[in-house]
Amino acid sequence: MYHRLYIEFFYFFNIERDYYECHEVMEEYWMSEGKNRLLQALLQVAVGLHHFRNSNVGGAIKLLEQAMEKHGEHWDGALGIDKQGLFTDVKAYLERLYHYEDHPFPFYDLTIAITDSQLLEKVVHCIPEGVADEDKY
Repeated sequence: MYHRLYIEFFYFFNIERDYYECHEVMEEYWMSEGKNRLLQALLQVAVGLHHFRNSNVGGAIKLLEQAMEKHGEHWDGALGIDKQGLFTDVKAYLERLYHYEDHPFPFYDLTIAITDSQLLEKVVHCIPEGVADEDKY
């Protein structure tokens, strides 16, 4: 079973592309999970994309680098995602950002591949907090 906040993170990340809201829900979940560093990395990817979307290249680089530093961390919870694929994409994004001044490019979204069909179903049919009353789906 996946926690409501975890599901909402992927809803806002993959469907709404609202990286600020991703940050909000994951930060709450991260804190409730003992500030696990892998969950923090997911949070930092969202914030890094938020920064780049808002033309803050330096902030994007800083947050994506911090996320990469934690990509090998462990979490006891079920991830249900292609973690390796995500961090491969983050690394490629960073490489482009390092050369942004000489080779600018437009913002583009990342998608986190969800490998667990139950999680995917929950994300696709997610009703964010404030609409749903349950603490878990």
